[in-house]
Amino acid sequence: MDYTIRKIRKHEYPSLDNFLYEAIFIPDGIEPPPKTIIASPELQVYIEHFGKSKDDIGFVAEVDGKIVGAVWVRIMNDYGHIDNKTPSLAISLYKEYRGMGIGTAMMNKILTFLKTHGYERVSLSVQKANYAVKMYLKVGFEIVKENEEEYIMVRYL
Repeated sequence: MDYTIRKIRKHEYPSLDNFLYEAIFIPDGIEPPPKTIIASPELQVYIEHFGKSKDDIGFVAEVDGKIVGAVWVRIMNDYGHIDNKTPSLAISLYKEYRGMGIGTAMMNKILTFLKTHGYERVSLSVQKANYAVKMYLKVGFEIVKENEEEYIMVRYL
């Protein structure tokens, strides 16, 4: 499948709402939450006022002119927060585009960008049961903390 990964454009920032919802891990057999869940303060930190900080950086994956995935970072007090110099990462891809290498390509794009722009590391939080853990490990993330349900992972750049 042909795809392009490019920087997100300002007029596309509202699409992060959809990708934030898509990023919510729903285990098999569990009813998905309503889309309104992204209005909760603990999820709004990922997207509210995106683009206002120099540390708000995002890329999208595009197939046939349609945005099918997004990866973005910002320094925020989220589940994966390490410190006020380390951006936290979110990544999401529509289900029908998963398993094709697009997510890994988006991840590599943002990791390269962060490294070339002076960031030392990036962090994320992921539920242990999430299939994406394998991809994070594959691209060099390390587990630095964990609780019963989640890993906090860091990628040194």
